[in-house]
Amino acid sequence: MNWFEALILGLIQGLTEYLPVSSSGHLAIGAYLVDINGEDNLTFTIMVHVATVLSTLVILWKEIDWILKGLFKFQMNDETKYALNIIISMIPVGIVGVFFKDQVEEIFGSGLLIVGCMLLVTALLLSFSYFAKPRQRENISPLHAFIIGLGQALAVLPGLSRSGTTIATGLLLGNKKEKMAQFSFLMVIPPILGEALLDLLKGLKGEEALGGIDTFPMVVGFVAAFLSGCLACKWMINIVKKGKLIYFGIYCAIAGAITIICSLI
Repeated sequence: MNWFEALILGLIQGLTEYLPVSSSGHLAIGAYLVDINGEDNLTFTIMVHVATVLSTLVILWKEIDWILKGLFKFQMNDETKYALNIIISMIPVGIVGVFFKDQVEEIFGSGLLIVGCMLLVTALLLSFSYFAKPRQRENISPLHAFIIGLGQALAVLPGLSRSGTTIATGLLLGNKKEKMAQFSFLMVIPPILGEALLDLLKGLKGEEALGGIDTFPMVVGFVAAFLSGCLACKWMINIVKKGKLIYFGIYCAIAGAITIICSLI
């Protein structure tokens, strides 16, 4: 992978991590177009995902600071309840990461057909959440947090948008738009950082190859993902508040159909 390919893939990751169009699916498509092998793509994917987590910390720092200050009061306040909901939402994806990691990695190397199919599923979820008009709830309950977490666990499949799935699930459950955008972006921070830490430890122990990507392209991709992630995170929060997810549903339907056709040619 050269620096220009890393730049393009970093931009794709940063933008699509927050926009409900599937970062993993678009990275798989981008990697296919620039002919990057599966091992290199896995290593690069981990790096740019960490970059987008950092962009979340920057854009949502006020919310994170609010949670941390509340936690250190050591009482069951709104901040502690919010943090507990994030922990609850992590349970399903944690189970997938611990017990089904090898199967997930096999799916990532299975070609574009599954990416196209999952993009169509993303389109359906976004469409359902747009047309459904449930009663708006003030706060996300622990049960809803767990159900949204199930959506996040399913979204490990390439082509199924994590942000699209979690936000759509929360909206279908009747949670407020502005609450769901914030919760969706915050709940992904611990799982991504945890996965990156585990992969780093495996690499240091020699259990996994680190891949053949040079340092400079990796840095370029990391910076591109971070900067584009900052822009996309802020933009996406405004989009969810305005209820414009249907346009991304249309895009995912078109992109999914084209991807399926290309995979069959």
